[in-house]
Amino acid sequence: MVGGTAEDVAKVQPVFDALKPPAPTDESGQEVPGDAGFVHAGPVGAGHFSKMVHNGIEYALMQAYGEGYELLEAVDLIEDVPGVIKSWTQGTVIRSWLLDLLVRALEEDPSLERVRGYAEDSGEGRWTVEQAIENAVPMPTIAASLFARFSSRQEDSPTMKAVAALRNQFGGHAVRAVQQAEAERPA
Repeated sequence: MVGGTAEDVAKVQPVFDALKPPAPTDESGQEVPGDAGFVHAGPVGAGHFSKMVHNGIEYALMQAYGEGYELLEAVDLIEDVPGVIKSWTQGTVIRSWLLDLLVRALEEDPSLERVRGYAEDSGEGRWTVEQAIENAVPMPTIAASLFARFSSRQEDSPTMKAVAALRNQFGGHAVRAVQQAEAERPA
């Protein structure tokens, strides 16, 4: 995804050709014609903007895979969570390179016990949401995935503390004390 004038892009096209991935092949192994992995997206800035939107979509896809993983892990019905996820890499509509990466992570650590549930945002999702707001484009899925990253950084969410306290105040719903929550937390 590059931006610039046609003349400027043409000058550096050999560099882009060297960097783009190999052309896809069909079932017989023949290369499919086209510019796989390359697009002259428009004027200066168009390549960067396109990549930003790409990364915002990536945030949402990772969030969806993570939520699916968590639900599979949460039920007693599924006995082989890594196997189920691996099965999705063949012939399903949700197969992708990101899913392949999740399979690899689960092969290395089947219960993800060595990974802390903390996800940084490197800016692209945030910028994508900011541009959506600036251009009045509804983007609830990408926005939710960005905010999920923010919540991953909290040990004990102040928002959820306020929600628990409010539920207790208006309906007498039980509130877990800090000591109780710590005692119930897995070691």
